[in-house]
Amino acid sequence: MTTQAMQKFGKSQPVTRREDQRLLTGRGTYIEDSFPAGALRAFVLRSPVAHGVITHLDVAEARRAPGVAGVLTQGDLEGGMDAFMDSLVVDQLDGTPGARPARPMLAKDRVRFVGEAVAVVFADSLSQARDAAERIVLDIEDLAVKLDLAPGGVALHEGVTDNTAFDWGIGDRDATDAAFAAADHVVSLEVPDSRVIINTMEPRGCHATWDGARLHFAYSGQAVWWMKGPLAAKLGLAEDDVHVTIPDVGGAFGMKAMPYPEYFIVAHAARQFGRPVAWAAERSESMMSDHAGRDLTCHAELAFDADLKITGYRVHSRCNLGAYNSFNGQNIQTNLFSRVLTGVYNIPAAWLQVQGIYTNTTQVDAYRGAGRPEAIYVIERAIDTAARQLGVDPLDLRRRNFIARDQFPYQTVMDENYDVGDFHHVLDRLVTVADLEGFAARKAQDAEQGRLRGAGLCYYIESILGNPEETAEIEFLKGGAVNIYVGTQSNGQGHETVFAQFLADQTGLPVEDIHVIQGDSDLIPEGGGTGGSRSVTTQGTATLATVDQMVSAFTHFLAETWDIPKEDIRFEDEAFRSVSTNHVLRLSEVAELAREAGREDLMRHRAKAKLPGRSFPNGAHLAEIVIDPETGQTQLDRYTVVDDFGNLINPLLAEGQVHGGVAQGVGQLLMEAVHYDASGQLLTASFMDYAIPRANDLPMVAFHSEPLPSTQNPMGMKGCGEAGTVGAMAAVANAVQDALWPCGSRQVDMPLTPLKLWEMLHEEDRA
Repeated sequence: MTTQAMQKFGKSQPVTRREDQRLLTGRGTYIEDSFPAGALRAFVLRSPVAHGVITHLDVAEARRAPGVAGVLTQGDLEGGMDAFMDSLVVDQLDGTPGARPARPMLAKDRVRFVGEAVAVVFADSLSQARDAAERIVLDIEDLAVKLDLAPGGVALHEGVTDNTAFDWGIGDRDATDAAFAAADHVVSLEVPDSRVIINTMEPRGCHATWDGARLHFAYSGQAVWWMKGPLAAKLGLAEDDVHVTIPDVGGAFGMKAMPYPEYFIVAHAARQFGRPVAWAAERSESMMSDHAGRDLTCHAELAFDADLKITGYRVHSRCNLGAYNSFNGQNIQTNLFSRVLTGVYNIPAAWLQVQGIYTNTTQVDAYRGAGRPEAIYVIERAIDTAARQLGVDPLDLRRRNFIARDQFPYQTVMDENYDVGDFHHVLDRLVTVADLEGFAARKAQDAEQGRLRGAGLCYYIESILGNPEETAEIEFLKGGAVNIYVGTQSNGQGHETVFAQFLADQTGLPVEDIHVIQGDSDLIPEGGGTGGSRSVTTQGTATLATVDQMVSAFTHFLAETWDIPKEDIRFEDEAFRSVSTNHVLRLSEVAELAREAGREDLMRHRAKAKLPGRSFPNGAHLAEIVIDPETGQTQLDRYTVVDDFGNLINPLLAEGQVHGGVAQGVGQLLMEAVHYDASGQLLTASFMDYAIPRANDLPMVAFHSEPLPSTQNPMGMKGCGEAGTVGAMAAVANAVQDALWPCGSRQVDMPLTPLKLWEMLHEEDRA
């Protein structure tokens, strides 16, 4: 959209993504496109067994193979760097820190999951590296395998009792127990949340170059600074001697946020061999070695009084950490889960207790929403089940327990401060736009054809996480172009469009002249990266702060140039105007005037801003599904969303984020099934065995906006990147439950595959 069109139709328009033309015509630069010429290629030899003692590891023949520059094992790494991965841990109920077993970058003495890296071969070509890896002699003595989420089993780590990493809790246990003791009704539900393999379009990859004094490291990730500091620390370098860049990224979803062993090993190899080194994972390799998502089971209980008001909420969960701690693994189902534990409900007492369990599987860490989708899934499944057991309408039970608009700002029992919300209004709008009144007729029509139709509601709320600080820098170039340097990182969300559009909205600069610069630690000294749906609120706030600083600087310059008091100058209607004269100049014209005057100091403007608090996007999802009892096949027939994202910069991009999030939530709920056999082999390590949604699995998602501006940033915005996933899982599960409830099925657990549904519907026949 041109500047003239924006002026005609106003700000915050649904502008189409400017980067799509480049990316969809093959002109994107992803990590493999940026591999340096002549780089050594790395191939990772991974453990073929889930648990065992390494009795013999011989890489001598591989080192002598054609084209091989070297082979690295854990022993080699320990001689030249800090070769162990870092992780955050939580404080347990007894005040002691959670377990932090040593995690070597390459397996040392013992392997603990299929796919764990054991050795890395570096050769002139990938085929040579792969061939050389076949010459490595690796003997492993199998040990018993632990896959379940019960404490105990074969010990994975010395010093970790019962394979339990932590026993953690939050809330008021005594008050919650008292509420249950006095309750008129108690409803309980077991809520499994199955493991997900996080399949980005572009698998992980990286490359590194050492010039003798400085390291350049590039990777497909979510923030350059999340690797800059750790690389410097592990390799013993000063941070100024590490330059990190990120090219175009083909999806991340939290999986690419954390450091992985391959990144440090590639950087170390570049320095050791004196040549650029590059590595990219293949699809099955990624499915075995990328950290997974979700994977927990919760026992949830709701206490009600005689008027069906919730008086207490109690959740006890066990979460799978995998074989080791991933960097943020212990935080996901504890601190992050607790942020929205009680959802949108006025619950006076709650208690959450979580145990983290080590198993012989890949590590588990952040996946789109990171703890918040899991928490909302539990509360929304529990309240829907409670409504059915208590004989009331699920919408009515929610309305009875919503936090009312006049209760805001609302301090939850988890110590979150919800600033604004109007849940009754959003739900009323959903009932209208989803044509819920017409559901009975649609259900009857399907029944005539022998099909089961169900409608499911989820009302979610999300707590926007991540660093509340961000920077922005605006640079005026010769010829009229403008660069804006941002501290966030696009992974495909459309940042090049939305940040240029926002700057144009605030300044009147032609949007076609604005270029978004990201992903370079030399050009952008600090930033918070992308994660937790923080980008639009933090980067927008930083951009506003920079614009204010820039306007002030140019106002002083014009006061000197026009020889008038600075108080006589206003920046309004996208131009500088003098109150006492007829002087009017657009911002781009003032910048050019300053350049001609030799004021190079006015060509760059930088500011840093910090949000005073989190924003809380919320909304209602309604799914309608149709089940064929003869086959168990489920068709997601209708899907309607009403979201309160606050004020939107670009409604089109916000809607796209919702569509993508819904697809991932639906995928987990209906088809994404991770299977390990009894020996710990991953049986679903390809798209032949692991299903993800296709276009024909989803209806058109109807998106509606009901904004109530946030008070926690000057634009009144709320993050939207993960909201679709947060709402989708419970909406679809509740729809399936609604369809099957008349058939006597009282428990539906993901993934709700056709086979599982058929078996539920024909259980009596099979018996």
